[in-house]
Amino acid sequence: MSLAKFRILGRLLAVAALAALTAGCFQPMYAEHADGTPGLRDKLMGVELPPVDKPNSSREARLGVAIRNALAFKLYGNATGGPPTHRLVIKFTTSRYDLMTDVNTGLPTSENYGIDAQFNLIDNATNKSVMTGTTFSHVSYDIPGSYQRFSRERALRDAEDRASQEVAENIKTRLASFFYSGA
Repeated sequence: MSLAKFRILGRLLAVAALAALTAGCFQPMYAEHADGTPGLRDKLMGVELPPVDKPNSSREARLGVAIRNALAFKLYGNATGGPPTHRLVIKFTTSRYDLMTDVNTGLPTSENYGIDAQFNLIDNATNKSVMTGTTFSHVSYDIPGSYQRFSRERALRDAEDRASQEVAENIKTRLASFFYSGA
C-alpha cells in the first residue's frame, strides 16, 4: 500500500473513533427522560394559552384565535394541555402595504402582509416573567384582478393564515428551546 492510502485509512479510523466517543452523548430533544424528570413534551403541555386581547369581531381577533389555535396544536397536539405551570401572553400588531400597483388603474396587484408579535412566558408559581421574545412573519400575496373584491379578500385571508401559522411555529420553537435548555 502506498503512503497516501495509509493516511486516508488513518483519518477514517480517527473519525470513526471520535464518532464512537460521542455516540452516547446524543439524546433526542423530545425523548422521554429515563430518570423520571418531565420531558420536553410534558413541559410544553404545561403552557397555558389565554385568549389574545383584541376587540371582539375584529380582523385581529380572528388572527389572535388563529395564532392561539395553531400554538395549541403545536404544543399539545390537541386543544387542551396538561395542568398549567406557565402562562404565555401574546400581543401583536399587523401591517399591510402595496408591493406593486397597476400603472393603468393605480390599484395594487401585489401586497405584503405582516404580523409582529411579542410574547411573555410567565411562571404560574411565582407570577414572574421567565422569558420574553419577539417574532414576525411577512408574507406577500397577489391580487388576481384589481376589481375582484372577493378574490382580494380571500388572498388577504390566506396571507393572514400563513403568517399566523409561521408566528405560532416561531413561538413554539423558542419555547421548546427555552424548556430544553432550562434557562
